[in-house]
Amino acid sequence: MSEQPSNAGGRTVTTGGANTLWGSDVIANALSEQNVPYACLNPGASYRGLHDSIVNYLGNKSPKMIVCLHEEHAVGIAHGYAMVTNKPLIAIVHSNVGLMHASMGVFNVWCNRAPMVLIGATGPVDAMKRRPWIDWIHTSADQGALVRNYTKWDDQPGSPGAAVESIRRAFQISMTRPFGPTYVNLDAAIQEMPLDEAPKAEPVKRFGPAPDLEPPRSQVAAAVKAISEAKNPLILSGRCLRTEDGWKDRVELAEWIGARVITSSKDPASFPSTHPAYAGEIPWRLRPNILELVKKSDCIIALDWLDVGGTVNQAFPPGGGKNPTVINITNDHVVHNGWSMDYEILPATDIWLPVTSEAGVTALLEGLAKANVAKKPKASRTVPKVAPPERTKGAYGVADLARLFAIATEGEKISIICRSLGWPPNANTIEHPLDMLGSNGGGGLAAGPSMAVGAALALRDKHPGRIPVAILGDGDYMMGSGALWSASNQGIPLLVIVANNRSYFNDEEHQRHIAHDRHRPEENAHVGQRIEGPAPDLVAVATAQGGWEGEHVANIEDVPAAIKRGITAVKSGKRWIIDAIVAPEYVRRPLVEHV
Repeated sequence: MSEQPSNAGGRTVTTGGANTLWGSDVIANALSEQNVPYACLNPGASYRGLHDSIVNYLGNKSPKMIVCLHEEHAVGIAHGYAMVTNKPLIAIVHSNVGLMHASMGVFNVWCNRAPMVLIGATGPVDAMKRRPWIDWIHTSADQGALVRNYTKWDDQPGSPGAAVESIRRAFQISMTRPFGPTYVNLDAAIQEMPLDEAPKAEPVKRFGPAPDLEPPRSQVAAAVKAISEAKNPLILSGRCLRTEDGWKDRVELAEWIGARVITSSKDPASFPSTHPAYAGEIPWRLRPNILELVKKSDCIIALDWLDVGGTVNQAFPPGGGKNPTVINITNDHVVHNGWSMDYEILPATDIWLPVTSEAGVTALLEGLAKANVAKKPKASRTVPKVAPPERTKGAYGVADLARLFAIATEGEKISIICRSLGWPPNANTIEHPLDMLGSNGGGGLAAGPSMAVGAALALRDKHPGRIPVAILGDGDYMMGSGALWSASNQGIPLLVIVANNRSYFNDEEHQRHIAHDRHRPEENAHVGQRIEGPAPDLVAVATAQGGWEGEHVANIEDVPAAIKRGITAVKSGKRWIIDAIVAPEYVRRPLVEHV
């Protein structure tokens, strides 16, 4: 190793020969030993040492770099990948400025309880090693504070050896349920530190995530007793893994106890929509028929349901008299904090199984068998299919698009990655855990395109027979459309359908509501909301990324053939966009009535 100083890029470092080991080599190796296939990144000088090590020390494999055009896209792609696989990708962002760009995406990951390890970097903590100006503005005293309120854990290790431990801990915590994002911030000087030898460490297999806990036996026994005595049990099927075993167990539980099942449009698919027990999906407000079903229930079993109190209270207002027995199966409380209110209203609970939904369902099935609880006769309800739209010519709305999409994709193995705001409930046939992947979690725009790319990447690698489809709103699409370039760069097949109402229409509805309450002109609700004058060319935005094709569809009679062309294109490995120009409206009526 040479002791000659070199002013590399303006920063004084000690140089060595080609065989010199650097701090970032050790860090890269710590990432590689986690067997993560990809690192999604937007390049930045604060982690130039790690960047070099991934390329020239690891050979750009395990992890392979996926270049993104924005830090939020890097996080969103990792998020989408996790929604399919329940496994984390690495996202790497540049210093404090990159972390600020990425923060909305991190919040989405947090709210969705998805695993992800975020790697960041800072200018040298030692002020004597900072380059003038740029290293100073890219160094923060507590960079992790930018995302600490919506990550499970963060750290800024002080040596290469400490960085190995931090990365191992970050994966361990992220992968322990409830899943969530973790953040490791790397000092640039530590990355560029020459080492005589690698720090000693135990094998990585000794640092895996904590296993799911088992519920207390007394609580399981109480839950089994309440269920066995119930005449009208109801299951609120919420957050769960994308496993077929868990899917089958939930079906078995519903059939065994004769329960009806409700799902949330905000969560991934957790129960088949074609099953006689299925009662429908809800966004957050209970429709009249679902409300009556909840009111009739005498035992509610919530499987990691996003908002138990908010749902139950609509049917049983607090202090209103007799309530059903509420069995709450969730361990989500372990990540609640005082900053984000994503934990929703405090639910009244009679029996609490503080475990994952899968562990809770398994325990209930075992408890029912042990108690010799008789299985209920199978229900024989007929689930109607989605009917075609009444109109056949000219302009169309979101409900028309949803009907035609359901009909055009019948028999195809579709994975709906996301759906636009206003997409009607019960619009899609759900028969597999990967049929629908839920929402972005935090409600922030710009997430849809990048999550679509990440989910499509996972489907390409892990489930090549499935067709990835993202149904986006035009506002979400325009904010995040740069993520489509990464799909082209990586050769990822994907169909994007934009329900383009040329408006931030959710806010039009808010303005209409306010105007109504204040006795002011409701017809002015569109002012400051419409994406018109001129209307952006959404297909051109995609094709400008390279490797995309598509079409505008303004008339309903052209929709079925356009969807078929998109499906055919994706089956052949292409990327296709449909700009579906729909009326500015939302649909809250379900397309299929299950109750």
